[in-house]
Amino acid sequence: MKNLTEGSSGSLIFRFAIPMLIGNVFQQMYTIVDSIVVGRYLGKQALAAVGASFPLIFMLISFVVGVAMGTTIIISQYFGARDIKMVKRSIDTMYIFLFFASILVTIVGITLSGPIFRLIKLPEDVIPQAVTFFNVYLVGTIFFFGFNGISSVLRGLGDSKTPLYFLIIATVMNAILVWLFVAVFKWGVAGSAWATVIAQAGAFITSILYLNRTHEVVKLQSLNLIFDRAIFRKSLMIGLPTGLQQTFVSLGMLAVTRIVNDFGTNAIAAYSVVGRLDSLAGMPAMNFGAALSTFVGQNLGANKPERVRQGLKSTFMMSSGLAVATSLGVIIFRRSLMGLFTTDQAVIDIGAEYLVIVSSFYLFFSTMFVIGGVMRGAGDTLIPMFITLFALWAIRIPAAWIMSRYFGIDGIWWSIPVAWFIGMSLSYLYYLKGNWRKKVVVRHQPVLANEVITD
Repeated sequence: MKNLTEGSSGSLIFRFAIPMLIGNVFQQMYTIVDSIVVGRYLGKQALAAVGASFPLIFMLISFVVGVAMGTTIIISQYFGARDIKMVKRSIDTMYIFLFFASILVTIVGITLSGPIFRLIKLPEDVIPQAVTFFNVYLVGTIFFFGFNGISSVLRGLGDSKTPLYFLIIATVMNAILVWLFVAVFKWGVAGSAWATVIAQAGAFITSILYLNRTHEVVKLQSLNLIFDRAIFRKSLMIGLPTGLQQTFVSLGMLAVTRIVNDFGTNAIAAYSVVGRLDSLAGMPAMNFGAALSTFVGQNLGANKPERVRQGLKSTFMMSSGLAVATSLGVIIFRRSLMGLFTTDQAVIDIGAEYLVIVSSFYLFFSTMFVIGGVMRGAGDTLIPMFITLFALWAIRIPAAWIMSRYFGIDGIWWSIPVAWFIGMSLSYLYYLKGNWRKKVVVRHQPVLANEVITD
């Protein structure tokens, strides 16, 4: 557990964010390694099938993950206030919620997978492999939710290193298994999915065994868990907007995928690859934003609102530098990056053009996430939800559909930075307004609680 209420804000956030960043890079390596092995050994139809599955997977898990984030914010604020009893109750409540949610997601997902793939007009030669990969992947939902729940709790308590160690082991295990199942045993896309399920199960089980022996607060003992309805209601109030936001974002991604599907298997395969690269490139912004959320939550819980602005400035400088460096690296090595996944020249050409257009504007994406981190840490997730949904549904999707009619597939790519710019601008304006300060769960003396934080 790490106290983020004392010391240099920039140094604390950096040291807290880096293990999370490394951990999430390793977590992204699950899908990246899967895509590389599938693309190299099974061809572009299989690569398109795996890529088409992830927006649907994200749609099913996003609501649950968003609601769980509400509990993580409450945990960080109670920990900042040093109320360990409420910290434990919050953790128990999240564990119980995630268990039942994982069962529901698995059942619903397997039942609806085929109809949804047909609804988004996935080519018929891709659908059978997409359904196979998707259904096997969902078997591991309980392990995915379990491990990510434990990781979120530890981050709320200021510990971003412990989840990293288990992620590294799981990622190495996944890389070995996916090669073994696909390249050696010839199990096709099902082998790729089973490799991920087994690796996630291994990470979850080993993390439970380790924490039950070493960590009093995060210990997971099923017979002693307590579900606190009051905490769950607070979690819903904070996490529901984020859960709805994530759900509508995932639906938006499906809508974009539907537009891409009109351009055929080459475009779908290319979009699958650049989606993996984009996710990796966006990790610094997302993790610095998450670190800032914990920093803000703890400091507002400790009644130190003056440190929030310091944390935002430091985080913005660090994440912006990484965003610019990432943009340059992706643009310079775009064709080599695409070549890791496929040797099909048509797929490489489409993906390389995407990377030039989209990666040039990673700074917009980074700034939007960092500013959002302040609001999430304070417990204000409703307005950020509306901003995100507006940028996606009112800007990106209509722009993608309209511009694709005039400029071909490049029009879809240009809609992404346009939406980022709108989202970034609206987030900054709301931050300046300052209404997010009123959403803090832990209340202090009115004189201090109403301090104005302005830029």
